[in-house]
Amino acid sequence: MESLGLPIFQKSYDLYKAFYSCRDHVAKQDRHTVWQRCENLVLDLLQSIILASQQEKTEKLATLESASVQLNTLRILLRLTKDLKVIDPKKYVMLEKLIDEVGRMLGGWLKATKVTPPDLFRFRAALIPSF
Repeated sequence: MESLGLPIFQKSYDLYKAFYSCRDHVAKQDRHTVWQRCENLVLDLLQSIILASQQEKTEKLATLESASVQLNTLRILLRLTKDLKVIDPKKYVMLEKLIDEVGRMLGGWLKATKVTPPDLFRFRAALIPSF
């Protein structure tokens, strides 16, 4: 795990552990529906992070955008579990904080991946005539 060397991977890993630790406090009828979907989304997110860490920059952007969709879907489903009283409000707040942390890290990674190299700016400036 540490060999991956990505703080976002560790935070996502911790996020899954937190979801897993809350599982026993979820009613059986909800555990196998919305809660299971939340856990699966966190596992999908972990897989996307691993995949993105091993991809070339040109391929990485699509994977990171997919991970962002997974994270946003997780946010909505987690809010649904709170509104349906599937989980305790304190557990919701704890999980939401972890999701927000992962979201900030993912947003930074996306932003860094989208940055246009400085050489391209110079090339564009050379093509635009100055008056």
